Amino acid sequence: MITAAFPTAWRTLALAAALFVSSLAQASEHNKPAPKPWSPVTLQTALGDLPKGNAAAGKAVHDSMMCASCHGAAGNAATMNWPSVAGQRYDYTAKMLLDYRSGLRFEDERAGLMTSIARLMTPQQIADVSAYYASLPKPVAPQAQAALAAPLTAAEHKRVEQLVRKGDANRLITACASCHGLHGEGKGTTPAIAGQTTDYFIRTMRLYHNGERQNDVYKGMSQFSQRLSDADTLLIARYYASQGQSQTAKAD
Repeated sequence: MITAAFPTAWRTLALAAALFVSSLAQASEHNKPAPKPWSPVTLQTALGDLPKGNAAAGKAVHDSMMCASCHGAAGNAATMNWPSVAGQRYDYTAKMLLDYRSGLRFEDERAGLMTSIARLMTPQQIADVSAYYASLPKPVAPQAQAALAAPLTAAEHKRVEQLVRKGDANRLITACASCHGLHGEGKGTTPAIAGQTTDYFIRTMRLYHNGERQNDVYKGMSQFSQRLSDADTLLIARYYASQGQSQTAKAD
């Protein structure tokens, strides 16, 4: 019993230690000059300068850095508190880790924890873990099952399909699919969002809306989030959370 419980206890201790380090990082972050935002050119240069990623080596990084404590054993978050990273775009994961390292992304305690971890990683480890997550199948959000058990009403489905596929010209809202793809698969540094947890999706939108997260190069999400109602955000979150589940069911 003691032997079986040890790995879990050790992971808990490691996570607590990382949280402590992140609190120190947050305290010191206020004394640093603001990091320089990316331009499209500097971002592509930074991503191009990373070494070639190796998915197998990335699995070892995922394990040794205790990433599963928050993101799940295979990058599929078991709770709604953390994002799933399975199936995520290589460029997006690499950019996020570079953003954490530089301080471009530092919106809350979760970001503080990731900053501490990213600053321990070498460029090779960043490339490897990004390749590993990109190699995995897209996730199934924990609450996607509930979303499917109580599917969107006809009116809700019509509304969310409009926002996802066509946007809303009256409110200058661009279609989600124009950047994230018709099935939420993402493209380049635009993240894959199919199967993502709804709580993380909603929290992210609120952070952009409140100006607390500002690391989107083109400021598209910062602008997009301003024009959505809370009801719209919830509908879109439920829609994309169900995408991983529905696609998985089709594959069975």
